[in-house]
Amino acid sequence: MENFKLNNGTTIPAEGIGTFLLSPDDAENAVYSAFTNGYTMVDTANAYMNEKAVGRGLKKAGVKREDVYISTKLWPSIYGDAAKAIDDTLKRLGTDYIDLLFLHQPVGEIKAAYRTMEDAVKAGKVRSLGLSNFPMDELKDIVDNEEIKPSVIQVEAHPYFPQTELKKYIASFGGRIMAWYPLGHGDRSLVNEPVFTELAKKYHKSNAQIILRWHVQSCNIVIPGSKNPAHIKDNIDIYDFTLTDEDMKAIATVNKNVRYYTATKEALNGYLHMAPDFDSQK
Repeated sequence: MENFKLNNGTTIPAEGIGTFLLSPDDAENAVYSAFTNGYTMVDTANAYMNEKAVGRGLKKAGVKREDVYISTKLWPSIYGDAAKAIDDTLKRLGTDYIDLLFLHQPVGEIKAAYRTMEDAVKAGKVRSLGLSNFPMDELKDIVDNEEIKPSVIQVEAHPYFPQTELKKYIASFGGRIMAWYPLGHGDRSLVNEPVFTELAKKYHKSNAQIILRWHVQSCNIVIPGSKNPAHIKDNIDIYDFTLTDEDMKAIATVNKNVRYYTATKEALNGYLHMAPDFDSQK
């Protein structure tokens, strides 16, 4: 496993297990499988409704807290009471600190919630801050006006949409990208691009492993999700080879500047009014 240094001096694993869309039982089993096969980071969220399961999976794996990197996200419906939301999140995860805490969506009482997260950093409850799905203007507003710079920006990123402009901007304050949909949301046309097939043969890896290795060498943090133990194991088996500069240039040619998902104002407003009972999760 490789690690990246963040702009606050802490380090983060280059890769973790993602838990988006996993049921509590599947999340628990996936986390257990991941952390018994070399993973050291897990990404979850209030809205995934599996934080308790993530905590159980970590406990079952028998890993020490200091050897685990936990990333999670606050949901907009609780931005207005972020202090309580952070404490509740800690309880669900069964930990006394969160390594990386995001605001999940750019809607609601953003500034108040971010400042509460800054307070949580000072109190030792959170170590690093992040923003998820924030457009450039709202990201710049936080960076320019708040005390603690975000360390990680979680966005859609993959070879069809490598986030080139965003990466140029966040480099100005030492930010890093955490990529969701790192393999293109299951798009076989991306995974089966000829360049990935050729490189897979060259390095005796799968096409997916080539893409994940491209992410890491592009300095992206990746969180591929899976409930399949074999896939979980394969996804982390990318640290015994290095893509050459020529390989990286060849991969750059598949950039289509195309996203799989774009949030509309209507969708964001819907997120704001989604208020699940997070403590009711299994």
